[in-house]
Formats: sequence, structure tokens, C-alpha cells
Amino acid sequence: MFRRRQPNEDFAAVLYARTAERARHAELYEACGIPDTLDGRFDALALHAALMIDRLRHEPDGEALSQAFFDAMFRHLDLTLREIGVQDLGVGRRIKIMAEGFHGRALAYRAALAGEGATPLAEVLRRNAYGGNPPVDAQPVACLEMHVRQEVERLTRTARNDLIK
Repeated sequence: MFRRRQPNEDFAAVLYARTAERARHAELYEACGIPDTLDGRFDALALHAALMIDRLRHEPDGEALSQAFFDAMFRHLDLTLREIGVQDLGVGRRIKIMAEGFHGRALAYRAALAGEGATPLAEVLRRNAYGGNPPVDAQPVACLEMHVRQEVERLTRTARNDLIK
């Protein structure tokens, strides 16, 4: 309450809200097959947040800005868990699990998008973006892969201050 706000906090909070909105687009759940469950929604959010953090890291103050974004995201997730009735003692443990899961997904997405390693993006998405229930059919995964590639392209073309629009 009495701490000094960091300059990137307000920008990161608005940017997180915009990113969360993109992660809730109906196309992801209808055409791309992400399950509309708590786990599926977290996976969609983790995917979009990882893409945004990778974009932010290209800014001159990218490390501080991406950390502020990460902090805003997990403050929101903490609040969400409390609102859905998770006991106070269980929130910290769940946040830790979510942060570890997010970190693993972000690294896998980054490597696949960069063409590093032997696992193609479609397989990384199949393993990480479907709330533990990947689709049997290849079409939803192909749809999600196309969405991710378009999202990366959009983020790459967008100037920093336009990211919150």
C-alpha cells in the first residue's frame, strides 16, 4: 500500500487486461478446440501471455516491462483464485504451480517459434494449450497454430504504445 509504484506497472496492468481479453476470444474455444474450462482458459491465457512477454523483451526496458506484466498477471490470478473460493492457505501453493506451468509453457512456445529443438509448434501446442485434453483431430491444432503465428506477426508489427489499444 505504501510502496512506490514502478513506472511500468500501470502500462503492464492495462496490457495484461488486453492480453487476457485476446485469450478469451470465442474462436480459440470454438474453432481451435481449447476446452472452455478453468484449465483450458489458463492455457489460453498462458499462451497469449508468453507471446506478449516475448514481444516486450524486445523493448529497451524489456526485462523490467515483461516482469511488470508477469507480476500483473499473477496478481490477477491470485485474486481470481480467491474469488472462486480457494482457501487462503491454498492460494500460494496454486500460484506457485501455475507460475511453474506458465514458465515451462513459455519456454516451449519460445523454442518452437524460434525453430529450436525437434518439437514443431503444432506438437507443443497440442501438449500445452488444451487443458490436459488435446483434440484427436489435427484441424483444431492447425487452427491454433495459425492463430499463434498471426498473433506473433501482429505483435511484431505493433509499436509499444499501440499494444494497449
